[in-house]
Amino acid sequence: MSGKLDAIAEFREDHRKVRDDVLELTDALKNKDVVKAREILGRLDSLTGPHFRYEEETLYPAMRDFLGEYVDQLISEHTDIVNTAKACAGLLSKDELTDEEADEGQKAAKALLIHVSNCDGLAILSERLTPEDLDNLGDKFWEARQKDISLLEWAEKIRAV
Repeated sequence: MSGKLDAIAEFREDHRKVRDDVLELTDALKNKDVVKAREILGRLDSLTGPHFRYEEETLYPAMRDFLGEYVDQLISEHTDIVNTAKACAGLLSKDELTDEEADEGQKAAKALLIHVSNCDGLAILSERLTPEDLDNLGDKFWEARQKDISLLEWAEKIRAV
């Protein structure tokens, strides 16, 4: 049995959560609050795993008719984000950050905001899909959430790229 999600509304709400978490992460890094930064990074890892999976396995293929090769750029941005998340996790495995490490972490976090902004525009294009396609998007988004696999685990063990 699947759940019924409004794929567009859920997609945009995820982006809002990511936006807010990234801004909070940036503040924690600025203050060199490693404990808080780890907590926020953990939330982002949990939230973005199902989200990225849904995007790459379902949404991006559906958007290819509208966007053509630009979809490849979005997938490339995901690769950059995964690499940044790994680097951030490594950085936050330390007990303290240097000023340089805190600055580096803040810049990496802010780069994620650019992807959120670029990606959120897909919601407006999704509105042009058929009701059947939108139902399918909702079902696939629900399935990705039910599998509940974090970003780093998905990237390492499941991701096709």
